[in-house]
Amino acid sequence: MKELEKSKPVILTGDLNCAHQEIDIHDPAGNSRSAGFTKEERKSFETNFLSKGFVDTFRKQHPDVVGYSYWGYRHNCRKTNRGWRLDYFLVSESIAERVHDSYILPDVSASDHSPLGLILKL
Repeated sequence: MKELEKSKPVILTGDLNCAHQEIDIHDPAGNSRSAGFTKEERKSFETNFLSKGFVDTFRKQHPDVVGYSYWGYRHNCRKTNRGWRLDYFLVSESIAERVHDSYILPDVSASDHSPLGLILKL
């Protein structure tokens, strides 16, 4: 991504399989050893993306909002909102200020993940 960024700003989106912060997961204490929320994975997310100048657009726009993008099918997790935020829009720092909004559409339930949206100011 850093190589691509040499020629143009980068927008990375998708299921990155990591709930980066405690606010990004239901029951962080109970999930501390769960795949997708281990200390190692969270540190790797920080090291490989955020500390390299990529910005988590949802968290920048909504620093205190609990918003999930994934709910496991077992135990009716979506119905009880026991979710994880595993899906992201990460952008190059050079265009982070052009992000007007970054959001999750939790009511769209075509799969165990919800779609995300990103609005940029041109």
